[in-house]
Amino acid sequence: MSLNALRMCVVLQDCADQLSVLGNIMRPAADTDGSKSHFTVESSPPPDNKLQRDRHFVAYVINGLIVELLESNTYNSLITAVQEEKMKKAQLLDILNREEESRQKVKNLQKQLHNTQKEKTEGCERLKESIVHLRQQVEDMRVRTEWQVEYVNNCAQQQICEGQNINAHNEKELEDEVKTLQEKLEDQQSTNTIMEDFLKRQLTSLQEKKLFWIKRYEKDTEEKEQKLTALQNKRANNLEQLHELSKKCRDMQQVIIEDRTEKERLRIQLEKEQREIDAAIKIQSWWRGTVVRRGLCSPKKSYQAKPKKAKKKKK
Repeated sequence: MSLNALRMCVVLQDCADQLSVLGNIMRPAADTDGSKSHFTVESSPPPDNKLQRDRHFVAYVINGLIVELLESNTYNSLITAVQEEKMKKAQLLDILNREEESRQKVKNLQKQLHNTQKEKTEGCERLKESIVHLRQQVEDMRVRTEWQVEYVNNCAQQQICEGQNINAHNEKELEDEVKTLQEKLEDQQSTNTIMEDFLKRQLTSLQEKKLFWIKRYEKDTEEKEQKLTALQNKRANNLEQLHELSKKCRDMQQVIIEDRTEKERLRIQLEKEQREIDAAIKIQSWWRGTVVRRGLCSPKKSYQAKPKKAKKKKK
């Protein structure tokens, strides 16, 4: 064990003793019994207040650190205790923050509840006022309806009286009209009787005319049929003559076509012969010109030779 570790153990033991003394001072005198060893501190049950809890925790950490220094000359327990305490403190702070948030939410909910109750109270007041107003309107409507019913009844009675008077007047007019119509009906019946007799006579006359025209129709039909038969026979003869003329016309057209074909053939042949003659004349002219240009035959020499021959003949 090194000297530094021993010094640290002494200092830590002194701190532990001071904490023990502080704890004994804070506790009642009746609870101060106990003994201490050189490297241990007797700890009493943790008190309820925060100071006693902190003192107990520090004493516990110091005792553990002294034991660790004596055994392994390390102080990992101190680091572990500090980290655990930090974690506990962080958890405690988290719990406190959550509790504060919960309190704030409760306050907000209480405020909302108060506002809701206030709004409901105001709504109830408005509903009560509306109910009173509606009751007043219902009462006004009831009174107004009674007045209207009374007015309508009076108007209806007056209209009934007027309607009865009008109906009586209309009934009288209808009775007069019925009498007039009966008179007109009697006149119409007599007129119909006269018209019926007249129509019967007309029907008899028309039936006689019908028989006459039927006979006339049959006679005319027979005559027209005879004329139609004669026309059909004449048409057949004309058709036969037309066929013969058509045949002759076709024969003449064939002769004309053959004549035209022969004339066209002769014309083409003559044109061909004329072209051949023209070509031969052009070839002869070209050949003569070629001979003259090449000097194969000189016109002057031939002209001079002829007189000499003539002189020889004179000798």
